[in-house]
Amino acid sequence: MKAAYYETTGGPEVIQYGELPTPEPRAGEVRVRVGAAALNPIDTYIRAGVVAMPLPKPFIPGCDLAGTVDAVGANVQRFRVGDRVWGSNQGLLGRQGTFAEFACVPEEFLYPTPPNVSDIDAAAIALVGITAHLGLFHCCRLQAGETVFVNGGTGGVGAAVVQMAKAVGARVITTVGSEEKAVIARQLGADLAILYKTQDVAAEVKRATDGKGVQVWYETQREPDLIRTVELMAPRGRIVLMAGRQAQPVFPVGPFYVKGLSLFGFAMFNMTPDEQRICAEDIHRWMSEGKLRALVGRQFHFSEAASAHRLQEENTLAKSGTLMGKIVLVP
Repeated sequence: MKAAYYETTGGPEVIQYGELPTPEPRAGEVRVRVGAAALNPIDTYIRAGVVAMPLPKPFIPGCDLAGTVDAVGANVQRFRVGDRVWGSNQGLLGRQGTFAEFACVPEEFLYPTPPNVSDIDAAAIALVGITAHLGLFHCCRLQAGETVFVNGGTGGVGAAVVQMAKAVGARVITTVGSEEKAVIARQLGADLAILYKTQDVAAEVKRATDGKGVQVWYETQREPDLIRTVELMAPRGRIVLMAGRQAQPVFPVGPFYVKGLSLFGFAMFNMTPDEQRICAEDIHRWMSEGKLRALVGRQFHFSEAASAHRLQEENTLAKSGTLMGKIVLVP
C-alpha cells in the first residue's frame, strides 16, 4: 500500500511517501480502506519528538480517519466488510497511524459514519469533535442557557465547541482573527464573535454578559491568561485546559477559590474508549441532523504530508493565521 511514514523524529522533511506492506487485522481489529485522514497538532508534536510516544518503525502518522471496512479480525462484533466508519486515537501509544491506504484499527475506536456525511467531513470532525465534547460535557456538564466562551471559533476544536454548545441550547462567545472568520463563526452558531486583534476581549465579554461572566471557559490557546480568565468567570464557573504543554501561567489563587470555580484538564487519548464512545454517539446524531459540520481549511494528498505538517506548524506554533478549520489528507 502507499503511505506517508518516517523512520526517525525531526522536522517535516523526515516524512517519506512510498510502499509499505498492507497490514492484516489482528483479533479485535478492523482494517479500513482509508478515504480521508485529518491532521492535528499532536501529530506534529510526535513527529518532532516533542511528545514522546512509542513509535514502531517505519511509523505512519495520523490520528483521525474515515473510510470503509475492508476486512475484520477475529472476535470483531460491531462492524462488517462494507460498513462506513470513522474514528480517532491512531498514531498514538504505539498504534500505527492513518496516512495510508489501509489502517488496522481496534474496533473500540471506530464509529459508524452517517449516510449524509462524507469521509472528508467525518475525518475532519474526529479528534476535534471528541475533544470538544469531552471538555463541554464530561468535564463541565454544560447545560442549556449557560454561556460558553471559546478562543478561536474557526479553529478545529473551537468550531466544534461553538456548534456543540449551540446544539444543547447554550449561548456562545468566541474570538476570531478577522471579519471573514467572524462571519464563519456566526454561521456556525456563535452569538458573539470578538475580533481579538482590534477589540478588547475582556470588555466585550463583560458587556455581553452584563458583567456576570461566563459559566464555561473552553481554553484552546497554548499560553492561557488565567488572570483574565478568572476575572471573566461567573461564580461556580468551569474552565477547561487542553492545550499548552509547556505553559506555566500565573494562577490567581484567591479570585479562583472565592468564586468557587473549577478547573479541568485532559488529553483525549487518555480517556477510555467507553468515555469517547459517548461523544461519538452525540457527534453521529448532530452530524446526521445537520447541527454539526466539519470546517475543512485545506486538503492534501498523502504524498504531500510533509507540506501539510509545515502548514499545521506555521499556524499552531508560529500563529500565522493562514488556516481556518482542519487540514485533511486523502489517498
